[in-house]
Amino acid sequence: MASQNVFEATDENFQKEILDSSLPALVDFWAVWCAPCRTIAPHVEALAKDYDGKLRVGKFDIRSIPTLIVFKGGKVVGQLVGAVPRAKIEELIKKAL
Repeated sequence: MASQNVFEATDENFQKEILDSSLPALVDFWAVWCAPCRTIAPHVEALAKDYDGKLRVGKFDIRSIPTLIVFKGGKVVGQLVGAVPRAKIEELIKKAL
């Protein structure tokens, strides 16, 4: 579920929006049925707003546990799995900025 500051990443736009982005990109790999995904969603949304213009934030619908991956220059520079506190997500982001 994308919002004003979070876009929907798809197979079709992943290369352009994530891998080719001039900004670091945080991708929330999530599923509607996933409770931990719903737990971290407000943090992801808030961080997308706080880092607008410095970080691309997208959501990619998958069929497994929540996974957050930060891409920079088309490469994975950090990853978190599971429901984690906002501070952990922000620490991941700051490593890429």
